[in-house]
Amino acid sequence: MNQRRNIFIILILSFTTSGFAQKTKLTGEKLLYHEIAENSTDNTILPWYSADPGISFDFVINQVWNFWNTMRTDKNGLPYYMNHQVWRGDLNDKRGIGGDQFAMALSSWSLYYGYSGNEAVKSEMNYLADYYLSHSLSPADAAWPNIPYPYNTLIYSGMYDGDMVIGPGFTQPDKAGSLGFELVKLFKMTNTTQYPNVTDKRYLNAAINIANTLANYIKEGDENNSPLPFKVNAISGEIGKLKNNSGDGKDDQLSSYTSNWAPTMELFMNLIELKTGETEKYQKAFETLLSWMKNYPLKTNKWGPFFEDVPGWSDTQINAITFAQFMMNHQEYFPNWKTDVKEIFDWVFKTLGNHEWEKYGVVVVNEQTAYRVPGNSHSSRQASANLQYAKLSGDSSAVKNAILTLNWATYMVDADGKNCYPCDEVWMTDGYGDYVRHFLRAMAWRPELAPADQNHLLSSTSVIQHAEYQPNINKFYNGPVPPEKIKKTLVDYRTFDQKATEIIRLTGKPEEVTINKIPIPETNAQTEEGWSWKPFENGGVLTVRHLNGNEVAVYSK
Repeated sequence: MNQRRNIFIILILSFTTSGFAQKTKLTGEKLLYHEIAENSTDNTILPWYSADPGISFDFVINQVWNFWNTMRTDKNGLPYYMNHQVWRGDLNDKRGIGGDQFAMALSSWSLYYGYSGNEAVKSEMNYLADYYLSHSLSPADAAWPNIPYPYNTLIYSGMYDGDMVIGPGFTQPDKAGSLGFELVKLFKMTNTTQYPNVTDKRYLNAAINIANTLANYIKEGDENNSPLPFKVNAISGEIGKLKNNSGDGKDDQLSSYTSNWAPTMELFMNLIELKTGETEKYQKAFETLLSWMKNYPLKTNKWGPFFEDVPGWSDTQINAITFAQFMMNHQEYFPNWKTDVKEIFDWVFKTLGNHEWEKYGVVVVNEQTAYRVPGNSHSSRQASANLQYAKLSGDSSAVKNAILTLNWATYMVDADGKNCYPCDEVWMTDGYGDYVRHFLRAMAWRPELAPADQNHLLSSTSVIQHAEYQPNINKFYNGPVPPEKIKKTLVDYRTFDQKATEIIRLTGKPEEVTINKIPIPETNAQTEEGWSWKPFENGGVLTVRHLNGNEVAVYSK
């Protein structure tokens, strides 16, 4: 009863301070860790921690990070998440890592670093990449050389050497592409002007090696075969099999199809932009993947498998929505993107929509056709994609359900940061790397969902190399600061690119914004260097556009 009373007090306090004043009541129904709270006006689900989405979303992503960052050391001296895909507090799970576990973590932590300015996040990213690259790559003389294996077949070996289902030697090219893309971003994050004579290209070179191998094996593809296979033996080049695909005792289907190629296309695009590696091959490979995605999955909704531990065929939400996000991010390749993206959304809700909590106003999303279970990560991915679509298209019809979906997804996070599937386990993929990024993207597309009482960098068109939240007296002054010149730094940050745009949630309108220490004007022009301010009931959102500099500082008096 005391815990219930404390939660209720938190909810009441949030109503008077957040700008999200809502009448609430506790329902008596429990969703995983917490009793469901609803808006007593329309009976829609509220987050469990606070009625204010910003306060709740900030709380859960911080707790999720803290749980990951302080996870216990395993028997072989590595953090538990380096060995296992499922967390257990009382014993060690018998399974190794998830196929995209580390790429997903790098994806979320890169966004979370800009949001938090926490240097420990950057150190964690370096650790993950360094260890995985030094313990997972196929031999240089293999048929598919220099690409990572997605699984540790001997759990405590500290080595990643195969596939969870079909064993040693087998790898997943789509997961290699995901890692390569994250390695390019990590290269951009860690190579700064702080040490101008030192250029560390280890992450970039690893990404180039992955891209070279994938580009060398690209084929045209057809209805039943993607341009690259889902599983392949890196040593021999043998295509893997989807075990027990038919269930009738006949031969297993070849594992030759998946549509999870958006990250791989991003890898090729980034290397082409950097003018590094075999760019002509990358361009051809990109065009082949793009053409196949348009001609097959986009038309057939045959999205195919993603998860390595599912026997047989399955169409997955992650493949479909990741490609929808790719289309929204690269509209120049998709003249009918509004219609195409909407049709993918319609397919997801028709095929995988989950109505179990519809009495609270929300339809969430199941993971895949072979496992029709609502997912914390899959539902939050859908929500962030719907919010992106609303921002870019002007169609706000799905906004309410998207916000309620994020509210629903907070219930999977316990007070200590455990993040569990609603009727499954604490997955290191779904609960961590494939969870935090969707909340941060949702805040970026709808900044009203970020906490109103804090300052946070929500997004950048570049990669954030450094972020620092003060407030301190302007650190750029040398010597005593005249009283009339004293300013407080709300946030200062550095991007990889000289030209970029950032979205920043602030508690109040700034006094000044500088690029490389030079003030830029306040302007609403979308093509000029400058900053603009959109006020909310509490605070607002700052948009910064810089064209010829990468060191940004935001000040208040």
